[in-house]
Amino acid sequence: MNQRSAWPSRGLYLLTPDEPDTARLLARVAPALEAGVAWLQYRNKAASTILRREQAAALLALCRPLDVPVIINDDWRLAADLGADGAHLGAEDGELQQARAALGEYALLGASCYNDFARAERAAEQGADYLAFGAFFASGTKPLARRADLSLLPRARALGRPVVAIGGISPDNAPLLVAAGADLLAVIGAVFDAADPAAAVRALNDSFRTSA
Repeated sequence: MNQRSAWPSRGLYLLTPDEPDTARLLARVAPALEAGVAWLQYRNKAASTILRREQAAALLALCRPLDVPVIINDDWRLAADLGADGAHLGAEDGELQQARAALGEYALLGASCYNDFARAERAAEQGADYLAFGAFFASGTKPLARRADLSLLPRARALGRPVVAIGGISPDNAPLLVAAGADLLAVIGAVFDAADPAAAVRALNDSFRTSA
């Protein structure tokens, strides 16, 4: 069965925070999942190889009963070893074709395209399932990230892949991105830095209903 076709391609794409304690990571992620997350990306830039494996496996166990796909940031080899649902590759994370061969045809394979439409075209040709652009706004997670223009979003839709917006997204600016053509909103701080993460998830999901 092509499980990928059963997953939503519109909604909130939640990225995990750099949390060193696995039990605490699960405790922080669980309420957000219950509030309504389309996809979850495991991202921990500060973790050791051993901790990354431990946390990714724990998140897979948490998400599988909820049918939320888990995508591993940067490391397609770890995704393949654990049987994760996909991988997300930036400019320095290897070749999409190699990742596809290891992960199989039904994995979700994403590419960071930053503010570069030509890179998105190449990623689509090389088999990326979704294309991520940003940062669209000032990002607390990546304050030096290159900025992307909203005009990339409607332009990228012509490539026939879900389009992901990332970078400084909040419930206040999310409707602007959805109206411009974003299929998924990738967020970290807007949820995990919020006083009520579950409420933040619901507010971000409202962006898709108000822009429908």
